[in-house]
Amino acid sequence: MKEDIRWIQRFDNFSKAFVLLREILDSTDDICSLESIVKEGIIQRFEYTFELAWKTLKDKMIDDGLNIDKVSPKYVFKTAYQSKYIDRVEDWIDMTNDRNIMSHTYDFLKLDPLLIRLKSVYYPCLDELFMYFLDERNSI
Repeated sequence: MKEDIRWIQRFDNFSKAFVLLREILDSTDDICSLESIVKEGIIQRFEYTFELAWKTLKDKMIDDGLNIDKVSPKYVFKTAYQSKYIDRVEDWIDMTNDRNIMSHTYDFLKLDPLLIRLKSVYYPCLDELFMYFLDERNSI
């Protein structure tokens, strides 16, 4: 039964998180004009969407028979790129680095540039991955 497949279980959670992130990112063209509390909420939504994205990708690759030696986002993204699951590995590595910065810094001067990258670069990557998983799930 397809609901028992680990990556599909994780994708269901990724899907819910991604839809919430999409909702706020699509609601405005000027992300930097939002109130700081909303910006913090966007960062929070991004963090858990990012976590579910790389873990879903890891589970999908394992389900497809790939050997994942290390369990870290950068390793998973590099392996996914080499195995043709994703394009633009540099954007995924940058996303990982920025996610780490967002998770561990409260320097609000860095927040707007990170939000701009999130909307213009990382969100399209996450959307592309979301659509890939959706197609894969629907083909089972």
